[in-house]
Amino acid sequence: MATGLIALLDDIAAIAKMAAASLDDVAAQTAKAGAKAAGVVIDDAAVTPRYVVGLTPERELPIIGRIALGSLKNKLLFLLPGALLLGYFAPWAITPLLMLGGVYLCYEGAEKLYGVFFPHAAHEHENAVLGHKTDPVALENEKVAGAVRTDFILSAEIMALTLSTVADASIYMQGAVLAAVGIAITLAVYGVVGLIVKADDAGVALAKTSVSALRAIGRGLVVGMPVFLKFLAVVGTAAMLWVGGSILVHGLAQMGYAGPEHTIHDISEVVTHAVAVAPGLVGWIATSAQQALLAIVVGAVTIAVMGNIVGPIWNRLRPASH
Repeated sequence: MATGLIALLDDIAAIAKMAAASLDDVAAQTAKAGAKAAGVVIDDAAVTPRYVVGLTPERELPIIGRIALGSLKNKLLFLLPGALLLGYFAPWAITPLLMLGGVYLCYEGAEKLYGVFFPHAAHEHENAVLGHKTDPVALENEKVAGAVRTDFILSAEIMALTLSTVADASIYMQGAVLAAVGIAITLAVYGVVGLIVKADDAGVALAKTSVSALRAIGRGLVVGMPVFLKFLAVVGTAAMLWVGGSILVHGLAQMGYAGPEHTIHDISEVVTHAVAVAPGLVGWIATSAQQALLAIVVGAVTIAVMGNIVGPIWNRLRPASH
């Protein structure tokens, strides 16, 4: 009896060691995958606050919570099983699907530029595609839905990058790493977004304290946050264009049409050698700018298609669906 108990304890200890080793592997792979996806994560954090700006302060955190919940659903309920299934049964479909997402990001980014330079025409385009909404609840729901849609595309890119990092691991390891990355990134992104959008409220509270240093910090936050949010809106738009364009360029190369990628690389090399200062940074800026220009062209075409063809058809069909 004692011998059997000792053997059982040995087996339990061995299983515990294996589990600990597996957790270490998951943690290591998660850190590696998270680092690889860091660029898209930063873009995600830059893009999201624009969906909250302009709403009443008491609705900011609830809306961020709704978007974060939608993001978790995107990653864990749809993208994680979808990535595993596609990776196992139809890996050839991953690139075309990511490219469709890239077109959507190009459309979103170009639409924001359209709104800046042609606000009246952009407003008419939005009404043509989405219909005219005046109800605050409907407007909030539309903002949340738009944020979740954009998050889906960025999350798909994150999950694809993560999957490529653990492509040689078992499907169980892949699933564990995808889940860990998805949860960690969602908490990090929307935690940061929450801090950003409520920083001005924190500034008001600090400005009312009796400590002079804290009052100075509070006033700085109150004055600086509107400027920072405008800057972040610009960064978010640029991020959507850059990510969307890069997805299309890399996707075309993977599908055998590497012409745009080679052209962008050659032009970036010329710019890098001409400037001859901080070649890594200059090369990245030149490459990203060209990808963003491609995204603007693709987005402009998509705006025309959505506004003149898809939107009117959708608005005619929508009443019949209710």
